[in-house]
Amino acid sequence: QVQLVESGGGLVQAGGSLKLSCAASGRTFRSYVMGWFRQAPGKEREFVATIKWNFGSTYYQDSVKGRFTISGDNAKNTVYLQMNSLKPEDTAVYYCAAGAPKTTPWFTSASDYDYWGQGTQVTVSS
Repeated sequence: QVQLVESGGGLVQAGGSLKLSCAASGRTFRSYVMGWFRQAPGKEREFVATIKWNFGSTYYQDSVKGRFTISGDNAKNTVYLQMNSLKPEDTAVYYCAAGAPKTTPWFTSASDYDYWGQGTQVTVSS
């Protein structure tokens, strides 16, 4: 049974940092694409960042470029999202997702992903 378990969320002041982790289990994910999404109250779930685990290549939403870094540790089957210079508008529930290989060059839509974690709350105070 595939499981994605996020951790590392919390409350932080604006300008601070948090590192989210996503532990994956239940299958081999090396050929998969891993992603982070977020959903703020009253808003749709939006793409944040993605990584092609096999190649280490990454892609980010414009609003987080230069502030967030997605990375993966194959040995631990874990994906990370390092978030620096956090802003109040980054407040949301953050979700980890895994997608089987497809022809899509970058997985930026929620429909590209096959498995989801339960989410972890990130709150940035001003």
